Amino acid sequence: MIIWILLIIVPVLLGLYAQMRVMSAYRKNVEIPSRRGITGRQAAAAVMESAGIYDVEIVEVEGMLSDHYDPSNKRLALSPDNYHGSSLAAVGVAAHEAGHAIQHQVGYSMMTLRQSLVPAVQIASPIAGLLCGFAIFLIGGAMGGLILKIAIAALLVVALFQFVTLPVEFDATARAKRQLVNLRIVDQDEMEGVNETLDAAALTYVAAFVASLGQLLHLVLMLTGNRRDE
Repeated sequence: MIIWILLIIVPVLLGLYAQMRVMSAYRKNVEIPSRRGITGRQAAAAVMESAGIYDVEIVEVEGMLSDHYDPSNKRLALSPDNYHGSSLAAVGVAAHEAGHAIQHQVGYSMMTLRQSLVPAVQIASPIAGLLCGFAIFLIGGAMGGLILKIAIAALLVVALFQFVTLPVEFDATARAKRQLVNLRIVDQDEMEGVNETLDAAALTYVAAFVASLGQLLHLVLMLTGNRRDE
């Protein structure tokens, strides 16, 4: 019971905390205008141009915090508040996504590895989600062991992808923070709001990896327990 709490319940609680923290930080700092009034779109463009990137399209997409960089199509997508807004949250998020564009341009190894895992994780993720839901009902036998092995293999791919994602996100955030100050998009004393927003967002990636790792270890323990019972 204690192991189940540590491997499943604690990661779930961490994930909920991370989500609440990122929403709280974003909602707070999206209301704080940056001193120079530069919009998220302008900030993203400035950060990319400083790295010699002129061929990435910046587009507006619907949704809250739906911001992302698509390396396949060289497209940087910003949610409405971050595309048009000039808040500390908007310029922080936009610069972060521009950091991914810079990673793509310079061939950042962890981003390259992450992209190579995308096809595998697109297959593994739904399999892991489906089979892990049945794991608690598996009590042994050849069929139960086979399903557990498939679930473990799929979840291992997902956990690896999330692990590789961590340095990619941390590096993009570090690039964003440096460039926001270097390009005078924000002043140093405004970085507190930017840091709060981006650091909270980074925690969600940590929480996702911890949740997958906990679930993976739980399934491995179930498999080894089944083998001892046979």
